[in-house]
Amino acid sequence: MPDNDNDIKPAEAAAVADVVPDSKTTAAEDSVQENPAKESSHHDEPATNGKSRKLAELDQDQDQDPDLKKKSNTDLVESSNFANSVEAEGQQKKYPYPKSVFFIISNEFCERFNYYGMRTVLVLYLSRQLGYSDDTATVVFHIFTMFVYFLCVFGAIISDSWLGKFKTILYLSLVYICGSALLTLGAIGPLNLPVETFTMLGLALIALGSGGIKPCVAAFGGDQFKVPEQLKQITSFFSLFYFSINAGSLISTTVTPILREDVHCFGDINCYPLAFGVPAVLMVVSVIIFVLGRPLYKIKPPAGNMVVLVSSTIWTAITTKCKEKKTNPREHWLDYADKKYDRKMIDDVKVLMRVLFLYIPLPIFWALFDQQGSRWTFQATRMDGDMGSWDLKPDQLQVLNPLLILVFIPLYDVAFYPLLSLVGIRRPLQKLTLGGILAGIAFIISGIVELNLEKTYPVLPYSHNAQLRIFNTENCAYEFATNLPIDQPKFTVQPHSVHTDKTVWLEKPPFNFEYTISADPSCNQYASGSQKMEDYTAWSMFLNARNSTSQLAWEKDFVNKPSDSYPLVRTVANVEQKRLIEWKGKSESYEVLANETKLIRMSSSNYDVLIDGKSVGSYHIRTGGVYTLLVKELADGQYEAAIHEVTEPNSVNILWLIPQYVVMTLGEVMFSVTGLEFSYAQAPPSMKSVLQACWLLTVAFGNVIVVIIAEAALFDSQASEFFLFAGLMFADMLLFMFMAYNYQPNDPNKSEEVEPLTGAQSNDDSRSAIQALDTGAANKGLELAE
Repeated sequence: MPDNDNDIKPAEAAAVADVVPDSKTTAAEDSVQENPAKESSHHDEPATNGKSRKLAELDQDQDQDPDLKKKSNTDLVESSNFANSVEAEGQQKKYPYPKSVFFIISNEFCERFNYYGMRTVLVLYLSRQLGYSDDTATVVFHIFTMFVYFLCVFGAIISDSWLGKFKTILYLSLVYICGSALLTLGAIGPLNLPVETFTMLGLALIALGSGGIKPCVAAFGGDQFKVPEQLKQITSFFSLFYFSINAGSLISTTVTPILREDVHCFGDINCYPLAFGVPAVLMVVSVIIFVLGRPLYKIKPPAGNMVVLVSSTIWTAITTKCKEKKTNPREHWLDYADKKYDRKMIDDVKVLMRVLFLYIPLPIFWALFDQQGSRWTFQATRMDGDMGSWDLKPDQLQVLNPLLILVFIPLYDVAFYPLLSLVGIRRPLQKLTLGGILAGIAFIISGIVELNLEKTYPVLPYSHNAQLRIFNTENCAYEFATNLPIDQPKFTVQPHSVHTDKTVWLEKPPFNFEYTISADPSCNQYASGSQKMEDYTAWSMFLNARNSTSQLAWEKDFVNKPSDSYPLVRTVANVEQKRLIEWKGKSESYEVLANETKLIRMSSSNYDVLIDGKSVGSYHIRTGGVYTLLVKELADGQYEAAIHEVTEPNSVNILWLIPQYVVMTLGEVMFSVTGLEFSYAQAPPSMKSVLQACWLLTVAFGNVIVVIIAEAALFDSQASEFFLFAGLMFADMLLFMFMAYNYQPNDPNKSEEVEPLTGAQSNDDSRSAIQALDTGAANKGLELAE
C-alpha cells in the first residue's frame, strides 16, 4: 500500500483493544444502577400473578430464615444482571451505522488524492522546473517525506493532549490547503513569483498538514462507533477507509502525470500548475466535506497522549538512575521510574522496549521502498514509454504500487502464505524477514536494468576532453585543416551532414582550436578562424550561408539525455531568414524562425515540418533524443532536409521496470502488514498507540538514510547505488534474523493479568475485559506458539 497507509488496519485492532475494557465497565455500572429499581418494582406490584405470589411466599420464608433472605437477594440481583446482559446483547444489532463516517471516508479520499497526486510529479518538477540535479531533487523529496512522518507524532500529541481529533484535522487541513496553494502559485510562470521560495514553503506546510492529520483521521472515524456493540460495523468502516486511501492514490497517480504532460499551459510544454492545482482543489473539497459532517460527529475530548506518558516514564527512569545508581540500585533501569509511575505502567514500557528493539533494522526497508517516487522515477525518464497509440509517463508507473496492493493482499491469505508454510515460513518474524529480502531483490533487479540502460547513455565530455561537431547545411563538401592533436587533423564534411569527433584531447585546457576551410570555387566560401575550447564541453559549428547574423556560428552544445525525457530538437535552416518553420504534430505544434538555432523541447510524436506552409518532410521524434534538422532551400523553391541524432533516443522499454515494482510490492505486503500485526500482538494494549508512532518514525528514519547516501554521492553509476542499497538490505535482514532468533516472545494475556497499583479496578474486572477483547478480535499473538 502506498506510503505505509496500510498502518490503519492494525490500528483498528488497537483502537478496539483500548476501548473494549472501558465499554464493558460502563455496561456493568449501568446494570448495577438499574437493578435496585427493578428489584423495588417487584415489591410494589400487586399480587396478580404466579410470580408475585411466589415472591410473597419467599418473603415469608425470609422472615423466618435470614440466611435464605440474603441468598435470595443475591440470586435476584444476578438474575437481573443476566436479564440486562441479554437485553443489551439483543440491542447490539439495533445500533445504526453512523452516517458521519461517510464524510470522513470522502475526506480521506480527497486528501490522499491531493497528497499522492502532488508527490507523484514532485521530483520531476524539482528537476525540470527548478533545475535541480537528480541528486538534489532526490534529497528534497526524501526530506519532505521524512518530515511528513516525523510530524505524525506531533499531530498525535496535539490531538490527544490539546485540541482533540476534530479540531486537529480541521486546523491542520487549512495549513495543508495553504501549502498546496503556495506550491501551485509558484508553478505559474507568468506570475513571476520566487518559485523556489514558494515551493519550499509550500512543501513545509504540506508536510505539517499531511503529517499532522495522518494519525487522527482513522482514529476519529473509529470514535464514531460504539464498541464492542459495533465491532462488525467498525471492521467494515476500516475496510472502506483503506479502500478510499488506495482509490485516491490509484486515481491521482494515474491522472496527475496526464495533467502534467498532456496539457500545455502558460506557454510551457508541461502544466505543473494544473498537476498541483487539481489536487489542491480536492483538498479544499475534503475540508468542506469534513466540516459538513460536523453535526453528526461524536467528538471526544482530549484524554492525554500515551507517547508523552511513555517518554516521561523513560526520562524519569534515566534521570533517577543517574542520581540513585549507587545508593539505590534496581534490577532494571526502567524500575527507577517506580516513584512516579505504577508497576503496570513500568512493566508495559519494558515490554514495549523489547518490541521496539526489533524496530532498529526496519528503516532500511523504507529507505528502499520510498525510492519508488524518486530514483525509480528518474530511472523511468531514461526509458522508452512509447506504447504505440499512447505514451506511458515516467511518473505514471508509480500507479503499479496501489494497484498491485489491491491484488496481492487477498492472494496472500489464499495462496502465498499457504505456499510459504509448506517450506517452513509460518511465523511473523520469518515473513517479515522475507519481505525485506524481497525489497533487496527488487533493487538488484533495478540495478540490472540500470546496467542495461547505461549501454544506451551518450558519451559525455570529461576532464581534458571536448567534443566537436560541424553541421553542414550546404550542397557542397568542405575540407578542414586544423591544429587538433590527432593522427588526421584534416577531414571533410559532406553535404547536409555532420562531422563528429568525441575524442578531442586538450593537454592544457582551454585549447585554441584553429581551422582553415576550403571548398569548390562554386560553393560559398567561409573564412578561416579559431575557437577557444574548454574541457567538459561539447562544441558545435554551423555552416549556414544565409544566416544574416553569422554564416559560421559556434555554440556550446547539449549532448546529454534530457533530464525531463522530452526530446530536444534544433532546426538549422539555410533559407531566407524571415521564413517561419513549423513542427506540426497530432495535438501540438511548435514554431521557430529560420535564423534561430536554439534547442526546442517537444513531445515525442510524429511531426510534419512546414516552411511557410510548404512541406519539408515528416519525422518521428522519440523520447530522450537530441536531434538537429538541416534544411537547404533549392533553386526551384523546394527543400532538401536531413535529420541527425546527436543523442540517441531512449531504447529500453519502460515496461522492464514492472518486475522490480512487483517484487517490491510483494515485499511491502509481507513486511509492513506482518510487521505491524506482530508488533500489535506483542505490545500491551495500552502501548499500541506508541507502537503506531514508532512505526511511522521508522519510515521517517528510512528517508534520512536516502538523504545521507544521496548527499554523499558515493558513485558515478546509479546502478552501483542500487546495488549498495540491496547490499544494505540483505545485511540488515541478517542482523534482524539474529535479533529475531534471540527475541523472547511476550504473552499479551499474561501481561494483562498484572494487577495495577491504582486500585481503580479489581483483578477480576481486568480479566473479564481481556476475555471480551479475545472474543471480539483475533489474537495474532497466538501465531507465536507455532
